Amino acid sequence: MVATKRKKAGVSKDFFKFVQEISTEKKLSQEKVMNILRDSFLLSYQKEYGLHANLDVDINTEKQEVIIIHKRKVAEKSSSSDGQIALAEAQKQKTDAKLGDVIEERYNPLETSRSLATNIRHVLLQSLRNLESELIFSEFKDKRGELINGYFLRWRDREVVYVDIGRTEGVLPRREQIPGERFRPGDRVKTIIKSVELRREKTREPGPFILLSRSSPEFVKKLFEIEIPEIYEGTVEIVNIVRQAGQRTKLLVRSTRQDIDPVGACVGVKGVRIQSIVRELGNERIDIVNLAQSPQELIANAISPAEVIEVRIDTATQEAFVVVSDNSYSVAIGNAGHNVRLACQLTAYNIIVKSQAQFNEEMSSPEAKARREAIFQNEQDDKQEADSDSTPLSALDGITPRIASLLENNGIKNVEELVEFSEEQLVDISGLGRATAKQIRKILSETVEFEEV
Repeated sequence: MVATKRKKAGVSKDFFKFVQEISTEKKLSQEKVMNILRDSFLLSYQKEYGLHANLDVDINTEKQEVIIIHKRKVAEKSSSSDGQIALAEAQKQKTDAKLGDVIEERYNPLETSRSLATNIRHVLLQSLRNLESELIFSEFKDKRGELINGYFLRWRDREVVYVDIGRTEGVLPRREQIPGERFRPGDRVKTIIKSVELRREKTREPGPFILLSRSSPEFVKKLFEIEIPEIYEGTVEIVNIVRQAGQRTKLLVRSTRQDIDPVGACVGVKGVRIQSIVRELGNERIDIVNLAQSPQELIANAISPAEVIEVRIDTATQEAFVVVSDNSYSVAIGNAGHNVRLACQLTAYNIIVKSQAQFNEEMSSPEAKARREAIFQNEQDDKQEADSDSTPLSALDGITPRIASLLENNGIKNVEELVEFSEEQLVDISGLGRATAKQIRKILSETVEFEEV
């Protein structure tokens, strides 16, 4: 009898030790683990007695004891599915039992059966995995788009990389990798979190599924936010970013302050600021493009580093014709056409690039020249019409060249456009203070005659 008690006590002790180890490993509070344990016992006994069974679980961690309480109502007859106990059977347990009484049966499952304890372990482990998945999902679901550091774990089929990102693993599929990258165990892997899913259909793998990316434009944007103080602080803004991972990235930037050059701030002296980003991207080419008010200037900037001679645009068709020097033609097109293709994406214009020699040859034909001039005639007509009907800012007494330059850089080209701006809107223009905005409005009120409509 003594030996039997030791054996049973050992089962309980081992089980509670297992529970403690699991809660420590999964970084779960004891209260949560006990709740899961209670549910696990109920689930196991409901499989035996049915969902109708009136069951309760009493867990005593100090005594390392689990008691299952099964309550059944005494009836004349009963079946295994009605939650009752027959009177004759009830009187075997309690001699004075009568109809309508509730018989309470108590079991210690850990002392009753080792196999049951093992089954409970399996149920508990599955419940803990589900809870852990939900906790990890809750932790990462709000981190979409964030930069994260991890460590390479393994390849799958030489296509998918698994990355240790702390409490779980992230997945970096081939399409989200920079082409040509190779990782070895222990390598640091910097990525952004692209998406987080708790579960996926048509898969038996436990979640959550955390998709990582190194090939997306957002990955480069996050690197700039970390490495360039002006971008982090908001004095330089990234307006748009396009990318051919492993080949080239183009960033369209602007400054919110007149005294800061956005391109210089990103590149740094002799490129020192951008070097760490280029290294992280495996020496991918990065072009920083300054935002310009006119489409012609913007397109010329986007085609950089090519030497642009002329830009003509057709706003109706969003088409641009760009002439570059003969030595710059291959640079303008770029390797496999990446440079001009990314410039098209960045500016939303279909850009046609011609070298000076190609342009001269085409224009030598009267028919070709007529066709080319007809395509872009609307641009010239609109420009001439706008120039003839508008009043230059320089016509206003008191508007200095510096103020006129600030206004023009912000898209205000003439007096007719300036009168549409309120004092508050003028204050929002970088480089114009409250006093200057008031002075501009005063000049307008004294100089311009407003017609009521």
